[in-house]
Amino acid sequence: MALVVRADFSCDGSKRVKLKRRSPASLRPRPGKSLPTAFQDWSNTKAAYRFFSNGNVSEDKILEGHFAASALRIKATDGPVLILQDTTEFSFKRASPEKIGFTKVSTGRKLKEGRYQKHAICGLLMHASLAITPEGLPLGLTAAKFWSRSKFKGTAALKRKINPTRVPIEQKESMRWLDNLRLSTELAGAPERCVHVGDRESDIYELYCLAEEIGTNFVVRSCVVRLAEDGTTTISKVMAQVQSSGTHEVRFRDAQGKNHCAMLSVRPPQD
Repeated sequence: MALVVRADFSCDGSKRVKLKRRSPASLRPRPGKSLPTAFQDWSNTKAAYRFFSNGNVSEDKILEGHFAASALRIKATDGPVLILQDTTEFSFKRASPEKIGFTKVSTGRKLKEGRYQKHAICGLLMHASLAITPEGLPLGLTAAKFWSRSKFKGTAALKRKINPTRVPIEQKESMRWLDNLRLSTELAGAPERCVHVGDRESDIYELYCLAEEIGTNFVVRSCVVRLAEDGTTTISKVMAQVQSSGTHEVRFRDAQGKNHCAMLSVRPPQD
């Protein structure tokens, strides 16, 4: 079953949006079609148009109840809470992809002249934060941001003219990492319990400053050579001198489905 919107008007003339439970069987074969084609009847089509044009409807409002439930689950637990951040893509096939936006440029087959064919992927991006216990029990989403890109041509040339490190973090897509860290920490209500976990994309100096400012914790995979202590050494050199407190075995599969095993050395942070 799926939730399909139905809009009507209240007695005072204001628009009201209701939700109606309905089988998605009629929508499943037409996910990329226009709303009239997908819904097949005028009443449901009109309800969908009203829903999407309602200024009171946003992803924050739709997910508000879920975030509140996540906060209750976090408060019902004890000890540290791991908050995992990452970005995922939703790809679509549309006759007019510019109405949705794009996620990235993909490299296709090799052409006769030797260069590779490139094309933009139509879709949306979602950056979400998921709270779990150290044992791996999911507690729910704590933050989510959706967006798409409208321009790729010329961005590589722009990077050669402008030093990305001189662009304010507020003007970069990387700001999503800081926004989710702040929102998730506020939702949890206990900054000292939160441990925000991110991959190499989250190796951002401003993120470290924000975490220190609000008194929360983080685990980030480093990808930048950063100075440490008095500025005469680096983080990697300092950590290389720290005695390992244990190892953790990580099992995974590669793109061909082959099983692999890696040993992760755990070193405690230095005060």
